[in-house]
Amino acid sequence: MKRTRTVTRNFEMVMGIIGSIIGIFSGSILILLENFGHVHTPFLGLVAIIASFLGIASSYYVKKSPETAGVGFIIATMFVIVGSAYINVISAIFLLIAGVSALFRK
Repeated sequence: MKRTRTVTRNFEMVMGIIGSIIGIFSGSILILLENFGHVHTPFLGLVAIIASFLGIASSYYVKKSPETAGVGFIIATMFVIVGSAYINVISAIFLLIAGVSALFRK
């Protein structure tokens, strides 16, 4: 009798949630710094926050459709990197790992 192996997507979900939470916090820090006049790019912080919400939505859909969620993670990674170059690198790494593992893990 052959065993069927089921693949759980908990790893992708956790990595996506961690990356998204870090992205929301760092995007908020960028917007806060703009209020003090140190940084002149509040729009990029807003882009990073919106991309982080895309990462959270992809974390929700990773169990239903891993390919779609993987593409969502990759798109969120690109926008997070564009949103804030140095602060969101850790968030982008977590989202990229979640996206690649959602796409290629069988």
